[in-house]
Amino acid sequence: MDLVEPIFIIPCSGIGKSFGTISREAMYQVVEELRKCWTDTLCLSLLVMGDEVTGHLVQSHRCIAVDGCPLECAKKNLELADANLAANFRVIDLLKEHRNLKPKSVTFLDEAGYELAKILAEKIASKVDELTRGETDS
Repeated sequence: MDLVEPIFIIPCSGIGKSFGTISREAMYQVVEELRKCWTDTLCLSLLVMGDEVTGHLVQSHRCIAVDGCPLECAKKNLELADANLAANFRVIDLLKEHRNLKPKSVTFLDEAGYELAKILAEKIASKVDELTRGETDS
């Protein structure tokens, strides 16, 4: 089996915020279930703190930023690190398409939040498919 260079899915770190939680839940669905052979994740806070290994990894691998809000902390920090940013997603944009799925709580995910995370995960997985088209995993 050929080794595949992972695409790193980097979610925002909006801890205690429902949109940040949605970004992380979507990332876990992609990395652990939907595209586990093609993807991995890195801790955004390591990148922000200047960790050299993390910085090298985001520069040498394709990355997808997943932000909860318009501040785009994941995307901006990846750009500051001169990362190989292949795509970015924002929960807030997805919510505009699915207004009926707005979480009722700001601190934890309810059924609507998990459904929004599932939709986002599928969009991220589709992007991974697009980015890896023509590459081998066998």
